[in-house]
Amino acid sequence: MIVKVLKVTNKLGVHARPAGMIVDITGPAKSDVVIDFEGAKANAKSILNVMMLAIPMGSEVKFEVDGEDEELVVQKLEQLFHDNFNEEAG
Repeated sequence: MIVKVLKVTNKLGVHARPAGMIVDITGPAKSDVVIDFEGAKANAKSILNVMMLAIPMGSEVKFEVDGEDEELVVQKLEQLFHDNFNEEAG
C-alpha cells in the first residue's frame, strides 16, 4: 500500500471536473483507492463520493492506494495535482 498526501492548488478546489479527472485515473485501476479529506474517507473510484468531500483550494488530501498498479496510480495522481487539474492555480 502507498499512502500519498497531495495539496489542492487550483482555485476552485475539487469540483465536478477535477473529481472526474481523479476518477478517470482511479476507475480503471486494478488497485483499491481511498481518498481521505479531514478524516472523511471515500472510494476514489466514485465521482459522487469524491465530490461529496467538497475539497476546497489549499487543502491536503490523502490517497491510500493498494494493489498491483499502485505505483502507476500514485504517479498519475501526483501529475494531475501538480498540473492543477489543468486549471488556474490559486
